[in-house]
Amino acid sequence: MEVSLRQAVINHLRSYKLPDPPRRDGPSKFELLKQLELKHWLMFFSGWLAWTCDALDFFSVSLTVTFLSKQFDRSTHDITTSITLTLLFRSLGAVLFGLASDRFGRKYPLVFNLFLITVLQVGTSFCQTFKQFLACRSLFGIGMGGVWGMASATALESLPVELRGLGSGVLQQGYAVGYLIAAVVNLTLVAHNRHKWRTLFWFAACLSFVAGLVRLSLPESDLFLRAQNEKRELKAKLEAEGKYDEVEGSKTRIFLRRIGQMLKEHWLLCIYGVLLMTGFNFLSHGSQDLYPTYLQASKGFDSYHATVATIIGNLGAITGGATAGFVSQYLGRRLTIILFILLVGCFIPLWILPYSFGGLSAGAFFVQFGVQGAWGVIPVQLAELSPPGFRATWTGVVYQLGNMVSSASAQIEATGGDHLKTRLRGKIVPDYAKVQGILLGTVAIFTIIVTFLGPERHSTHFEEHALAFEEGGKDNAYAGEAHHAGDIAEETSGMSDLEKKNLGDVRLIERA
Repeated sequence: MEVSLRQAVINHLRSYKLPDPPRRDGPSKFELLKQLELKHWLMFFSGWLAWTCDALDFFSVSLTVTFLSKQFDRSTHDITTSITLTLLFRSLGAVLFGLASDRFGRKYPLVFNLFLITVLQVGTSFCQTFKQFLACRSLFGIGMGGVWGMASATALESLPVELRGLGSGVLQQGYAVGYLIAAVVNLTLVAHNRHKWRTLFWFAACLSFVAGLVRLSLPESDLFLRAQNEKRELKAKLEAEGKYDEVEGSKTRIFLRRIGQMLKEHWLLCIYGVLLMTGFNFLSHGSQDLYPTYLQASKGFDSYHATVATIIGNLGAITGGATAGFVSQYLGRRLTIILFILLVGCFIPLWILPYSFGGLSAGAFFVQFGVQGAWGVIPVQLAELSPPGFRATWTGVVYQLGNMVSSASAQIEATGGDHLKTRLRGKIVPDYAKVQGILLGTVAIFTIIVTFLGPERHSTHFEEHALAFEEGGKDNAYAGEAHHAGDIAEETSGMSDLEKKNLGDVRLIERA
C-alpha cells in the first residue's frame, strides 16, 4: 500500500503529538522510585559507573594534551591523532562486545570489557614512544567501544517504562561525570605529582577495575535469567527425549539467522541511527575534546583556569542531561532533543566571544547544558528504536559508527586553528573560538534536521521482546505500539506484519 509524500509528511507531523499523560490514579515518579528493588538500583548504578569510567578513560588524553606534547615532542595536531584512532576503533569494539552481550548475557561481556580497558589504560601510562602511545590508544578504542551498548542495556532494562526518560538522562551524564572526575584529578593530583600525566591514567585504570568488580558481584539481567530458566526446563525435557544436543547447537544458528533478518528488515533504521549519532558525536566532541586547549591557546588562560572552566561546563552537562531525560517523558524524545539543541545555538556567542573567565565559564555551562541535555535523551531513544533482541548490538554499533564518522573532530579543529588566526596580547594565536563556533553551528542544524525527520517509539516495552537467540516472543514489537510511533490505523490497514514493521522504521524517510 503506497502512501503519497504529502500524506507521509502529514503523518510524520502528527507523530509529534505529546505522549499520553500519566494516569492520575497511577503511581508518581517518586513512588515508582521507592518501589524499585535494591537489585534494580545496583544494576542501574553498575551501568552508569561503567559509562562514567569510559568517559574518564577517554578524556584522560584530552586533558593532558599539553603534557603529552612535551613528553613525546609532538604538536597538538599529532597528539589529537590518538583521539581520532580511539574513536575509529570503537566501532569494532561495539560490534564484538555488543554481539557477545546479546548472545551470552549482559554480565560477563561487560566485566571482561572493563578489565580489558583497565589493562590497556595501565599500558598507556607506561608508553615511552609516540608509536607505542598510538598503538595502545588504538587497542584501547576497541575496549571502550563495547561499553556504551552494554552499559545502557544493563541500566535501562532494570527500570519501569515510566522512569526510563529520567534514567536515560542520568545514565548518559555518567559521561559528563567521568569528564568532571578527570578534570578534578588533573587539577589536583596530576598538577602536583612528579609522574604528571601518567597519574591520571593510573587513577582511571583503578576506577575501571572497581567498576568491573561491581558488575561481577551482581546477577545477570532479568531478561537473561528468564531465558536461562526456560533453558533449564527445556533441557530436562529434551534430555529425556534424547534431543538436547541438537536443540542446543541451534541457538547459535538462530542468533546468526536473526542478525541477517535484522539487517534486512531494519537497514534503513540502521542508516538513520548512524546519521543521528554522527551529528550528536560531532556536537559533543566538537565542544569538548579541544576545549581546554582552546581556552589556553586562544583565550590566554592557564591550565588551572582552563580546567576549572571545564568543570563548570560539566556541571551544566550533568544538570542538562537529567533535566532533558525527565522532560522527554512528557514532551517526547524528538521534541526534547530539538529544543535543547536550539538552546545550544542560542549560547554559542557566549561560548566564543568573551575573554573573561566568568563569561566563558557561563558559556561553557549553558552550551553543555544544551549539548548534554539533548544527549540525555539518546540512551532511551535508541533503546526504544532498537530492533528487538539486538539492543546492546544495535545501540552500541550505531553510536560508535557515528563516533567513527566524527572521529576527526579534534583534528578538524586543530587544522582549522592552523589556518584561522587571531591576535592575543600582541601574539598571533590559533582562532579556535571561530573554528568551534562554525563547527557547532553547522552540526547543530544538521542534528536538528535528522532528529526532526526520524521516528520515535515513546515508551516501548522493549523488556518484553524476545532475545536474539530465542525463537518466537514479541518479535513484531512495534506493531502493538503504533500510536507511539505515529503510525495511525489508516496508514497501516491492509499491510502485512513485515510492511508495518518497515513502515515504523522509515515512514517519511523511506519516501522522501
